[in-house]
Amino acid sequence: MFEGAAALSLDAKGRIAIPARHRDALLAASEGSLVLTAHPQRCLLLYPQPEWQPIRDKILKAPSFDARAAALKRVLVGNARTEELDSAGRLLVATELRDYAQLEKTVWLVGMGSHFEIWSDAGWRRQNEVAFEALQSDVPPPGFEDISL
Repeated sequence: MFEGAAALSLDAKGRIAIPARHRDALLAASEGSLVLTAHPQRCLLLYPQPEWQPIRDKILKAPSFDARAAALKRVLVGNARTEELDSAGRLLVATELRDYAQLEKTVWLVGMGSHFEIWSDAGWRRQNEVAFEALQSDVPPPGFEDISL
């Protein structure tokens, strides 16, 4: 559903304008309600509410006494915020989430099928470099053995 990367400007109030090519599909999939949360790799995740709900439920079933599971719950669920696009198709990114992801003037909206990742400019460039380095091997990653481009 959502794919491609777009460089966007974060305005002075902390809003990003969702590109028109994604706006209608995002609104239709979200039934008007979006979830914005933190990701452990210091980006943000933007889900239509119906897509987020089963993921959230699965996360919450993880054992609370396991330190890593508890940490993931805190990052993913503890930072989750229900948001809506304003009449101009802009998404307000809360100060805490902007700080967490180190978002400044230029941010990247990256389609990941069912949701978006939102990266700082430096974070997105770093991720592309890491991906390039990781893909220099002749051995395909697990699950990609049968894919031909």
